[in-house]
Amino acid sequence: MGSLQLYLIVSLSWAFFFPYTHQLQSSQTQILLQIRKHLEYPSSLEVMNTFDGDLCNVSPSREMTIACQNNVVTELRIMGDKFVKFRGFNGVPIPNQTLSERFSIGSFVTTLSRLSSLRVLSLISLGIWGPLPEKIHRLSSLEFLDLSSNFIFGQIPPKISTMVQLYSMVLDGNYFNDTVPDWLDSLTNLTFLSLKRNRLTGQFPSSLCRIRTLADVSLSHNEISGELPDLSALTNLNVLDMRDNKLNSVLPVMPKGLVTLLLSKNALSGEIPKHFGRMAQLQHLDLSSNQLTRSPPPFLFNLPNITYLNLASNKMSGSLPNPLRCSTKLGYVDISDNKLTGALPTCLGSSSDKRMVKFGGNCFSSDLQHQHEASFCAESLTETGKSRRIEKLLIVAAFVSGAIILIVLLPFGLIFLYRRLCKRTVQELSVPPKVVQENSPAAVPSELLASARFISQAMKLGAQTVPMCRSFSFQELKDATKDFDKSMLLGEGSIGKLYRGKLENGTLVAVRCLPLSKKYSVQNLKVRLDVLSKLHHPHLVGLFGHCIEGDGHDYSTVKQVVLLVYEYVPTGNYRSLLTETYPEKVLKWSDRLTILIGVAKAIHFLHTGVIPGSFNNRLKTNNILLDEHRIPKLSDYGTSIITEEIEKHEAKGQGTKSRKNLVEDDMASFGSTDGRRRIVDPVVLTTCSQESLSRVISITKKCISTDVLSRPSFEDVLWNLQYAAQVQASTDAEQKSDSIS
Repeated sequence: MGSLQLYLIVSLSWAFFFPYTHQLQSSQTQILLQIRKHLEYPSSLEVMNTFDGDLCNVSPSREMTIACQNNVVTELRIMGDKFVKFRGFNGVPIPNQTLSERFSIGSFVTTLSRLSSLRVLSLISLGIWGPLPEKIHRLSSLEFLDLSSNFIFGQIPPKISTMVQLYSMVLDGNYFNDTVPDWLDSLTNLTFLSLKRNRLTGQFPSSLCRIRTLADVSLSHNEISGELPDLSALTNLNVLDMRDNKLNSVLPVMPKGLVTLLLSKNALSGEIPKHFGRMAQLQHLDLSSNQLTRSPPPFLFNLPNITYLNLASNKMSGSLPNPLRCSTKLGYVDISDNKLTGALPTCLGSSSDKRMVKFGGNCFSSDLQHQHEASFCAESLTETGKSRRIEKLLIVAAFVSGAIILIVLLPFGLIFLYRRLCKRTVQELSVPPKVVQENSPAAVPSELLASARFISQAMKLGAQTVPMCRSFSFQELKDATKDFDKSMLLGEGSIGKLYRGKLENGTLVAVRCLPLSKKYSVQNLKVRLDVLSKLHHPHLVGLFGHCIEGDGHDYSTVKQVVLLVYEYVPTGNYRSLLTETYPEKVLKWSDRLTILIGVAKAIHFLHTGVIPGSFNNRLKTNNILLDEHRIPKLSDYGTSIITEEIEKHEAKGQGTKSRKNLVEDDMASFGSTDGRRRIVDPVVLTTCSQESLSRVISITKKCISTDVLSRPSFEDVLWNLQYAAQVQASTDAEQKSDSIS
């Protein structure tokens, strides 16, 4: 059912847009105008030239977003058009790429710092150049900082360490050329750190290993060298991207919860350690273009969630066991350009719609793909054997030398240790003991912990301190929606009416009125609502809180309406862009794929991140909202957690079967060129590559197969969409290169 709905995303259309209102202090307006002047009047801020009202009321766009609260600016996002980068940049301004010689980054940051309530600052591709001043730390309320794709060089200012509210710091695509800071552990709330595509040197900072909140670390495309340390303490780490650096150690201990590990194009050596077999969440592993040796361990191919495995261009030798067990989720394998011999295991023997395998450049006894003569790999084995014997001799010599040194120094060491312990004991007796409290999972009610049925992955991340779902009063929401006036009505569907609202503090919200036909105890319903509030994902609309109408009047049961207070997404929905008549807003095929992949990730999270999974998630194009960067967010999800009645209502189908017969008819027409022209949006036909579109058509056919057992899993659907997007990106890049040349 979910896969069928995923197809419908491509074909349906409908829309509504939300207005945005605020009132801004005149001093804040002047600061924004000064920022525009500092940035030399970029095209992304042209709207300021003609807009004579409150700048907080400017409609957010991909180029500019201004958000306000309590009459001050809290969010400023500006995206310029200076995308071309020069490797030869040496600190001197470049015409038409950087801002002019008149630009002063010091004065610019001074002006920025006057927006003292800023929580979100994003300045991308604006040609900003110069060393980042220490005074950036004056923006002490910042939670999100993104200065990507500019011309900022020098060191990352140490005083950023005082910006303890920072949740995300992104400095990609600049020219920072100092070492990676070793004070990063001062940022105790840091969750996302990305310093990709700079000129950073030195070793991997040990301070990162002490930031327990880290979920995503990307330091790829720099010149970081030396050893990669033990990272097992980073229990919340999901993504580690260290591609294209100069790391030259063996593979260290990794966190068991890693989902994506990218270490290609380094000088990592040794064999893949056994503890990689315990990384049950790992989906994407890229160790290509290193100096890894020995045979690939069989467990890598059968990790429970592995979808992408790249071990190409290493020094791996020996043979793979046959039969070899491959995970059903494994969709891409690359073991090419190694020194592997013997028979190719059956599960890697042929590529299919479900799995692509690259194994050329080895010595397999196979006629498929290019294989070297057996002697080519035999020479490698001989060299490897010699080097291992030398390594053993060196180890023995080191052991003997170490033993001699230990015998000589042991008496002195015992004397030093005795004196140190005596001194420490005296110091400890003079210092009062500290009281340490255990940290329990953040905001998890005891009723919820007692019921395994409603435990979600988000709740397990206690270190991220997810806030408790707020309880609103009915009067608050009446005031916010002007007594639920018709002018505030955004829409009405089978699960209730949706209103626009503005809270007393200026925050815009969307309020869903959810009628219940089943009675619940107030306590039971609050537990269910709190579970729903814990479903946090980048592609889900955030739930701020709720109101149980009648709460406080009837302590035993509630039978009428629950009001859900959601994050307000003002840009519009996916359906509106499918029917858009303005050429500049039409979605190309690559844009649609990006949106579909985001939605698929959200649905996959709802299916697997909750026990039991939330499967009826209102997957319609008008429920897919898009933010100012066209990042999709699914709304009205998980309502089955609150009431089974909605789930039963959805289970009746209400036209799903008839739509499925229509989809099957359309699928039959895809075989011919005329059929595709008749069915597929002309914009898609003119902006897609044949291979990318065919991949999506193929997986769609499988989704609506009459044979239930032959339908793909959601992981397969997601992998195929991502593969189609990669193919399309390659085609677009080639076309762009051809047009430039």
